[in-house]
Amino acid sequence: MNNKSPAPEFGVADPPPVPNVTAAIGPYQCGPGSPLLLIAGPCVIESEELALRIAGQLREITSSLPVQWVFKASFDKANRTSGAAFRGSGLEQGLRVLRRIHSEFGVPVTTDLHESWQAAPVAEVCDLLQIPAFLCRQTDLLVAAAQTGRAVHVKKGQFVAPWDMVHVVAKLRSAGCTNVLVCERGTFFGYGRLVNDMRALVQLRECAAPVIFDATHSVQEPGGRGASTGGQRSMVEPLARAATAIGIDGLFFETHPDPDQSPSDGPNMIPLREFPSLLHRLLAIRQLVTTFP
Repeated sequence: MNNKSPAPEFGVADPPPVPNVTAAIGPYQCGPGSPLLLIAGPCVIESEELALRIAGQLREITSSLPVQWVFKASFDKANRTSGAAFRGSGLEQGLRVLRRIHSEFGVPVTTDLHESWQAAPVAEVCDLLQIPAFLCRQTDLLVAAAQTGRAVHVKKGQFVAPWDMVHVVAKLRSAGCTNVLVCERGTFFGYGRLVNDMRALVQLRECAAPVIFDATHSVQEPGGRGASTGGQRSMVEPLARAATAIGIDGLFFETHPDPDQSPSDGPNMIPLREFPSLLHRLLAIRQLVTTFP
């Protein structure tokens, strides 16, 4: 009689040790032993003037902090709840704005890709290409992003187990991407609700890539307002604190001077005036965590 217990499911037992893998994003190195990577900016490019104003304030906020800031804004929000919703500036105008921010503020920039053909023109401007969670299994999109030679930040789908992200990362690496970031942003819990299983931040280490926590999209309520997405802004900081205490490599936030007036993801975004104090509290936690053996 065989009394042996069945082998534990991959990702459920203690994960195997992995190398301390880092990723290069422009002038930055992200990973264990590196300063916190901060990906922050508005959800979508509403106008050139507003994007520049937000970038200038973020430059001022981050300049004296131990963070590596990447500016983020989307030129197109292709997965809106309603077809009538505002989508953004479009590729040509959006890249022009991102190029100007990169030049004027000396900061790496990133934006979302939704289609394979967008990878090449976006890579001419952006140091980091972002794959949205809904599209993380789209092989052609991943391959196109990888073949640009840029770093790729891929968000774990709300429907994907953290240990299954090893296959996503393998697609990117097999296509030539040597700088990969993996991101946790919540898991579907019924209709219109996301929850965060903080074990995922540890289990994503099995991908042997830096781990990012998306604090603002994690509090989304997809379709929570009928024709638009809702969210619980008050839960952004508690989740970001927990992720920082676990020891992630980077944090992702969307922020806006007046989130309630933003045409996209307003209920999730942090008011820009509150962002400095939030960062200081999170960095205090991170400083403590880095003292642990």
